[in-house]
Amino acid sequence: MEETINYKGGEVMEGLFWLIMIVVMAIIEIITLGLTTIWFAGGALVAFIASLLGASTLMQWILFCIVSFILLIFTRPFAMKYLNHDKTRTNAESLIGREAIVIETIDNLKSEGVASVAGQEWTARAVDDTIIAKDTVVEIVEIKGVKLIVKVKEQK
Repeated sequence: MEETINYKGGEVMEGLFWLIMIVVMAIIEIITLGLTTIWFAGGALVAFIASLLGASTLMQWILFCIVSFILLIFTRPFAMKYLNHDKTRTNAESLIGREAIVIETIDNLKSEGVASVAGQEWTARAVDDTIIAKDTVVEIVEIKGVKLIVKVKEQK
């Protein structure tokens, strides 16, 4: 007498799919460090658990989408704030917060002004449209394109 084996191949394949999805998303996150795909790995984990509990394929996809969306929207901003706060600034971004010296009077209305920082001359504009005289020490607040946005450095 031949015994039949009740094999649920579809359920096994669904579970395997979600495990592969978790691994792929985790690898992409490790490579990019963008704090984006890790949330989809969380969604895939919930879908994997749902597949183990016998949920339909549609329910697994719904859970994947909902959980991924919730994690992405609600937890990513907190993670970005606390995990990327020690990020090393590079290139022009590293100038923000540094001091510069005005070498040509800054006048936004006339589109004039040059400041020197770290031995380099930059086109400069005042953050609040005030005129900043030559030889004034300023603080770099922002960089827009190739222009420094500066404010007068407060004297302590």
